[in-house]
Amino acid sequence: MHKRNLTFGIGLVATITVIACSANAMDDMAASQDGAIMAPMFQVNPFWPKPLPNHWIQGATIGVDVDSRDNVWLVHRNTPDQFAGRTELGSAQNPPLSECCSPAPPVLHFNSDGDLLNSWGGPTDTGEYVWPVSNHGITVDHMDNVWIGGNGGPDRQILKFSRDGDFLNQFGESGAQNSSLSTENFGRVAKVFADPAENEIYVADGYLNRRVAVIDGNTGEMKRFWGAYGNEPSDDRTPGYRPGETPPQQFRTPVHCAELSNDGLLYVCDRPSNRISVFQRDGTFVNEVVIAPHTLSQGATWDIDFSPDDEQTWMYVADGQNMKVYVMDRETLEVV
Repeated sequence: MHKRNLTFGIGLVATITVIACSANAMDDMAASQDGAIMAPMFQVNPFWPKPLPNHWIQGATIGVDVDSRDNVWLVHRNTPDQFAGRTELGSAQNPPLSECCSPAPPVLHFNSDGDLLNSWGGPTDTGEYVWPVSNHGITVDHMDNVWIGGNGGPDRQILKFSRDGDFLNQFGESGAQNSSLSTENFGRVAKVFADPAENEIYVADGYLNRRVAVIDGNTGEMKRFWGAYGNEPSDDRTPGYRPGETPPQQFRTPVHCAELSNDGLLYVCDRPSNRISVFQRDGTFVNEVVIAPHTLSQGATWDIDFSPDDEQTWMYVADGQNMKVYVMDRETLEVV
């Protein structure tokens, strides 16, 4: 099983879920008549997942991960503002207006066939943690711990749970003052990546901060962080993206993903700059590429995943502004 983790807007969920779940399809790289290797092909399964119980429905699905058991994890936003109350949440009104529906718990755990195995998450009455105002991204690490970020206004924290939803730790304090130089707090985290070799957590930090941060997977201790090109990150405002520009020396916000490949290269999504930056584990800059360079607004580089072969030949880039997935040669960084 090769670990896969994706975060994106709800419009790409069906497409990316197929990528995350269909390892056989990804391995089926068709050869052309002259023997050249062709890029992988995919087909959406419109019947995944199976209908939820209890007249539950999902809000905006903002994270997907596949664990070592080929189970699929989703995190979605289940707050009332994500739905049309009278027509979508009839059974959740007081008094109920209809038989259907009510929001599912924010964390949904499925098997590969789409059966719901478990569900949990949300605010707690105990005060032991602060659930994000706007949860964002989900990662199941090599020890089956579940990590959740948040990009709401006061969200400066990352949460860590067991696979059954037992709270383990909170790193960062909700509502704290933000700084891309902070060693204690984060700035509206988009998602994290867990490195089993070093037991480190790479944080795409984020919607407010302009950096990649790396923390210890057990203690949450800040180990290092950096901005674009390995520079010290700065919170000074960067002018908006312009097609054809020289890429800026700082990341724009949000820094939307940080994905580590098997050969130790970290691929970082500078979403509004349409930029993918490549680093070594220690923050040494290696390479970069701009894709869909005429894309404005939310940008083109939303998330990254790799093919399941050991070399991770292919890289998949989710583009939520143009509503597509690019298949890229990971070595050349070219769209195929």
